[in-house]
Amino acid sequence: MKKLLAALLILAMALSFAACSGSSSAASSELFSDGKFTVGFDQDFPPYGYVGDDGEFAGFDIEMAKKVAELKGWEIDLVPIDWNSKDAELDSGAIDCIWNGFTINGREDAYTWSEPYMDNSQVVVVRADSGIKTLADLAGKTVTVQMDSSAQSALASDDLAELSASFGKLETCPEYNTAFMDLEAGAVDAIAMDLGVAKYQVEGREDKFVILDDQLVSEQYGIGFKLGNTALRDEVQAAFDQLYKDGTVAELAEKYGVSDGLIAPANG
Repeated sequence: MKKLLAALLILAMALSFAACSGSSSAASSELFSDGKFTVGFDQDFPPYGYVGDDGEFAGFDIEMAKKVAELKGWEIDLVPIDWNSKDAELDSGAIDCIWNGFTINGREDAYTWSEPYMDNSQVVVVRADSGIKTLADLAGKTVTVQMDSSAQSALASDDLAELSASFGKLETCPEYNTAFMDLEAGAVDAIAMDLGVAKYQVEGREDKFVILDDQLVSEQYGIGFKLGNTALRDEVQAAFDQLYKDGTVAELAEKYGVSDGLIAPANG
């Protein structure tokens, strides 16, 4: 009798485990249509996302996304996207989130957001020998921004309407490597861009470029999910919080020189 009861107990435990495993698989399939955590990013946005010297994707956001996937046991697919087409990529399901120096401010109602994790500002970079010292000195000058970037949105806002109107011309470029080549060649007079990216681009080239002290706007970065996709957002946020607590986030921030901007999560 005891052997029979023991056998029944083992059978019940096995059935329970199988049921739990089936539930977990179902939850995963609901999160990702193709079984992978697909992260969309701009591959020309160092130090948050870029192609390293070894040809592999690198950057603070890229490594954080990998760490989250590793912690959750997810297969990750890193997908470089045209920043101007990011909404179409997200809405179509081609990517599961936008994670790459993605500004929350002004987009609060367009996406389901993680908590902000990085403070950032929009600044202006000029040639060191340009004679441009303040935002007022940009009057009559040619300024470039990345298409559909936070800098472009900031300069289109009512708060900066007077400044933008003072420019001789406001242009757009596909990515910042092109913008810096144009700036160095004298094709443009200034670049409006994210502070973190500006610091990365200028480092070691201070004899050629300078960042103006005057900032355009202050902003915060977050991970953007398709509006309403709270299930995936909550899973990613929980993993991010755990990685913040164990020091992984701080370690990667130091590696990529963005420690000053880190924001502790609510549960951090």
